Amino acid sequence: MSTMAEPTPWRLRDRLHDHIRLLYPDADTGSLVEACMAAMRLDPETPTPEARRNLWSEADSVVITYGDTITEPEAHPLDSLAGFMRDRLSGTVSAVHILPFYPWTSDDGFAVSDYGVVHPDLGDWDDIRQISQDFRVMGDCVINHCSASHQWFKNYQQGVAPGVGYFVEADPGEDLSAVARPRTSSLLLPVDTRQGLRHVWCTFGHDQIDLNFANPELMLEVIRLFRLYLNRGVKAFRLDAVGYVWKERGTSCLNLPGAHEVVRLLRTLVEHAEPDAWIITETNVPIFENLAYFGNANEAHLIYNFSLPPLLLHALCTGNSRYLRAWMMSMPPARDGTTYFNFLASHDGIGLRPVEGLLDDDARDAMVTAMQGFGGMVSWRTVAGGEQKPYEINIALWDACRGTVHGEDEWQLERFICAHAVMLALEGIPGIYIHSLLGTGNDIDGLKRTGRNRSINRARWNREALETALDDPETSHAQVFARMTRLLELRREQPAFHPNATQFTLQLREGLFAFWRQSRDRHQCVFCVNNLTHEPQKLALADLNLMRTEHWYDLISGQDMPDAWCEIELAPYQSLWITNRPRS
Repeated sequence: MSTMAEPTPWRLRDRLHDHIRLLYPDADTGSLVEACMAAMRLDPETPTPEARRNLWSEADSVVITYGDTITEPEAHPLDSLAGFMRDRLSGTVSAVHILPFYPWTSDDGFAVSDYGVVHPDLGDWDDIRQISQDFRVMGDCVINHCSASHQWFKNYQQGVAPGVGYFVEADPGEDLSAVARPRTSSLLLPVDTRQGLRHVWCTFGHDQIDLNFANPELMLEVIRLFRLYLNRGVKAFRLDAVGYVWKERGTSCLNLPGAHEVVRLLRTLVEHAEPDAWIITETNVPIFENLAYFGNANEAHLIYNFSLPPLLLHALCTGNSRYLRAWMMSMPPARDGTTYFNFLASHDGIGLRPVEGLLDDDARDAMVTAMQGFGGMVSWRTVAGGEQKPYEINIALWDACRGTVHGEDEWQLERFICAHAVMLALEGIPGIYIHSLLGTGNDIDGLKRTGRNRSINRARWNREALETALDDPETSHAQVFARMTRLLELRREQPAFHPNATQFTLQLREGLFAFWRQSRDRHQCVFCVNNLTHEPQKLALADLNLMRTEHWYDLISGQDMPDAWCEIELAPYQSLWITNRPRS
């Protein structure tokens, strides 16, 4: 009797060979494969990690913060952050995304001048390691560009290595009108070099010079940096603006096949070095372009759910779930080994490109106008033909919830908590901007000081003042923090909130937004129902199709549902998490 031979494992060299062949067809593939393994310090016999393995659970959530958001005298800001998180968030969140913590020259960290060290004003690598003992650390990998003050760029100007060939040059006479830009500044920067005048590519601004990933030597530099970060305690890699890393003349230079292949190469190397590490892609683009970064479960482990913040804000601003529900129904469930990164606020504004094709212009403009009325700013982008369109709304989420399209009202806190109750219950891992945890409002002084719209949502806290505010139950900060942390703690106990648990959108009237989650073992169901309006809303439990053989109660309030056929009333902006599984 013949027997089937065991399939030969797809070894590391084989995988790297395919990546390199696609990215660098003219290179010596074998030599470059060996160089990649050496840069990541990998043995070619390193076992291939199990495919489509979920590296997370319902207990996972991420705080997003700058390294110096919380400061105190005579202490490294990173040490202050670590202390605050240990004291206030242990057992509540599992990870922290620390925004660029390297030396930088502009854009609040995103013009990196040295990737290999921690900014001395923040601390050092020991501080990062210390945080990593208690929380998974997500590091910001700003690999599309570096600062004009980086040594690589200085070397480029002098014609010496490392730096020569590391930057993208272009002829100012070329037609580059098809290039997608999130900024209104000129794309090319004239630079004096030893070889004469050159023009270098600057997608985001003239202090942020695009790196040339078509040069394998640059790629090897990036791989060595990733190895360094792993050694220093970083276990999640946020690839900033990664959709722009690959350039081809005559194209948009956004989300090209080369960009996807760069992500796949980095994923292969990182997961062989650390099988539990995460790769997350930051691609603030329309939904279907964003979804493509999952690849065949071989690119990003996580992708940002960029459409969620503007759609949910619009729903709460208008009291209408139409657009939010339509989007949710179109979202495919993430395959095992991948999931969504859900968020409502971050260091950036509320992006509007991800709602192109989802939210009509009139609906978008009504929301923008309302946010401007609550102190928000608008950043713009230039599209083909020179037209300018709103790119993002810059506003603290706390102030974004001050009212609706009809003006301010008394429901700010309830509306704010409702927004997070929706986000925390969705398929995926939640990311909570630290200022949303703290209920921080618009930083008008910061906006005036810098003149940059994004500064409105990048406030800093003295730790003593913050602790005082959180200890006073009368402050909005204490009220927000208490309710947010309680929701987070409830969430981490529910198997139905596993990032890959089943999700189904429910069809209720437009003032309500509802969906159903079911645990992977099918033992727990949670019906998430949210009143998006300032008016009480009736809900017939029969519309949820609750099984009459089960006991149902609301996790948030602790109240029992009288029976599966009764009618209940939701208060303005109230959220229910109706479950059949007793709390442990």
